[in-house]
Amino acid sequence: MVPTEINGEEVIPFKGIGKHKPTGRKYAPPIPTVLDYPEDGNKVVGSLKEALKKCGLSDGMTISTHHHLRNGDLVSNTIFDAAKEMGVKDLVWFPSASFPCNEPIMVYLEDGTVNRIEGSMNGPLGRFVSQGKMKGTAVLRSHGGRAQAIQDGEVKIDIAVLAAPSSDLFGNANALSGPSACGVLGYATTDFLYADRVIVITDNLVDFPNMPMEIQGNYVDFVVVVDKIGIPERIVSGTTQITKSPDRLLIAELTADFLQESEILKDGCYMQAGAGGTSLAIGHYLHQILKEKGWKSKLGFGGSTKYMVQMLEEGTMEHIMDAQAFDLDAVASIANNKNHHQYPVFNAYNFHSKGNLTSMMDIMILGATEVDVNFNGNVATHSDGYLLHGIGGWQNCLHAKNVILPIPLFRDRISVIKDEVTTICGPGEMIDIIVTERGIAINPRRKDLIEKMKNSSLPIKTIEELKAEAEAICGPAQKPNISDEVVAAIKWVDGTVIDVVRKVID
Repeated sequence: MVPTEINGEEVIPFKGIGKHKPTGRKYAPPIPTVLDYPEDGNKVVGSLKEALKKCGLSDGMTISTHHHLRNGDLVSNTIFDAAKEMGVKDLVWFPSASFPCNEPIMVYLEDGTVNRIEGSMNGPLGRFVSQGKMKGTAVLRSHGGRAQAIQDGEVKIDIAVLAAPSSDLFGNANALSGPSACGVLGYATTDFLYADRVIVITDNLVDFPNMPMEIQGNYVDFVVVVDKIGIPERIVSGTTQITKSPDRLLIAELTADFLQESEILKDGCYMQAGAGGTSLAIGHYLHQILKEKGWKSKLGFGGSTKYMVQMLEEGTMEHIMDAQAFDLDAVASIANNKNHHQYPVFNAYNFHSKGNLTSMMDIMILGATEVDVNFNGNVATHSDGYLLHGIGGWQNCLHAKNVILPIPLFRDRISVIKDEVTTICGPGEMIDIIVTERGIAINPRRKDLIEKMKNSSLPIKTIEELKAEAEAICGPAQKPNISDEVVAAIKWVDGTVIDVVRKVID
């Protein structure tokens, strides 16, 4: 059950896959005029606070940011430092994601500078929200769902503050060079196209014209130069190394074997894998298979890592289309390899567009905190009910042709397979294969795969059999201790509400 009103706005409950089709026109920002901007093109102002004042920052506005600097971000927190100094209240922070480095924003949630966060949350902020400490209700969207919300006018960005590793005085910006180079700015496109006002903040002001202009200066109001926007080494946050766990390596090997035997892996296939240790191991195994057979993946979509770059350089992948770099090898590759392309999520994941990249993918490797016997998946909360992960591109990736979840059968002696997931982030009809260290479950809807693998030597089991094995080891999973109070809403890719997160009772 989900509410029909969140933060004072009417919302539409989830109707089912492909059942909600909005009507009307895309949102459009106000019409600007060149008469309001410097004739010499110099949009540089003295500070972020000055830029915010010139943009008319006031109570209740929505401020957007991107997360390409990940846990090395030095910009987002300073926006609210300035807002506090200006006495502004009840702001909505609309990040493409947050990280532990954004923990200081909890102070501004407590004192009323910030009303709520509408964006994927990680770490301390997620725990803060789960404990019911935020004034407004959080809204979590996928990366593509965020683009949908902006272009459909569901979220109106008053001011976008976009960190850019290099910019010229006109606001043409990219992420290819400078001390904070992060490779690509694939989450910023929707923001600069649709926000009422746009601020580019950089630590590397370069001569005009700064090419390629991933952020286009014609959409930028002000440029701010600071000492440092980020710590590139902290882009490598989370797991960006191949797992060494025997169980996880077995999961990766079984996944690669399944993809080969089912003939999903083939010459010319399109693929995407994440940056977790198991996903990277799967990519490594697939790289070896492709090399042995003389095959080549036509396209890999990033978040990119050094392992995907290795495939490109060794000829088992023809192109990388990239919205985010997960490590510094990927950052360097984007700048130097002509077949490693910047490609925004606005193009790749956008559900309200004339097609998108993920629906073209043959192989989609994803993770999950939980799945249930109906193949519903959870990536936002843990089994204890705490909101500790963002949705990212996970929901958007479910539109791929073959969605594989390589997950351990249990974590911390708790079964990952439940009767019902704590939070539904993706419906079961879009998850095709679950691979664990003790067996592989194929969604009963995929009769083609079940027929294909009926004589396989791989450990093909039902989801119920896997759940029974986990519970024989760990015992039945306990339900989280939660109240009826809604602290966050989970939006589906079409803008409907698929589930909610409720306050955890300690």
